[in-house]
Amino acid sequence: MALIKSVRGFTPEIGEDTFLADNATVVGDVIMGKNCSIWFNAVLRGDVNSIRLGDRVNVQDGAVIHTLYQKSVSILGDDVTVGHNAIIHGATVENGALIGMGAIVLDHAVIGEGSIIAAGAVILSGTKVEPGSIYAGVPAKFVKKVDPEQSKEMNQKIASNYLMYSSWFK
Repeated sequence: MALIKSVRGFTPEIGEDTFLADNATVVGDVIMGKNCSIWFNAVLRGDVNSIRLGDRVNVQDGAVIHTLYQKSVSILGDDVTVGHNAIIHGATVENGALIGMGAIVLDHAVIGEGSIIAAGAVILSGTKVEPGSIYAGVPAKFVKKVDPEQSKEMNQKIASNYLMYSSWFK
């Protein structure tokens, strides 16, 4: 059973039809939308500030979402994919964006709607990624614009796939 822990008077709110892997950890001021999936060894640690997830967000194996005490919050929109071992620390990730495996998104960054952050990329604190952009590298830089329909289709497909995968475990 997943570790769901209250801290500082905050108890996580888990959305309807959400899958939590047996060893996922959700702590403190975390509110999730419906149909999310939090996978094996993922950690959402809302101990020092707020974490908010929209609907159909998938946080894959080993990913970590955290914040800065009194300085940043983590907000993820609908249909967001957070790849294996990615880190989101006090950033905003807008609807339909994809954070690639092992990517790091630092405090006060904003990842625009439908954007793709490549595997292993490091988005520096305060970076504003325009909607529909692909960023890659360390530190991450703009690569190109992505076709909005192609991005939406791909990211919604991933979100749908993760809904299917999570149904295998219920």
